[in-house]
Amino acid sequence: MPYIGTDQTVVTAASYDGEPTAAELDAIEIEMPLIRAEVELLDAQIMTLDRPANELDTRRVRRARRRVLAARRELSNRGTTMSTSGGAA
Repeated sequence: MPYIGTDQTVVTAASYDGEPTAAELDAIEIEMPLIRAEVELLDAQIMTLDRPANELDTRRVRRARRRVLAARRELSNRGTTMSTSGGAA
């Protein structure tokens, strides 16, 4: 009986070093204002977890949400004028 083994070629790249490519770094740099705005919103929400939200906390969260929306708007408007490659999410 003949040996039945896998005769498939390697599917993954052999020389992957795990570092992001230049295109991925550029995509991250473009998305950085949105990332910062989302972190600021998360910080504002975390501050209200252990105590009742007062007027200052409410304003802080609302302001942070507006910054996230503005950053998303800027990113989407920028995305229509320039094409990015690299597939970085």
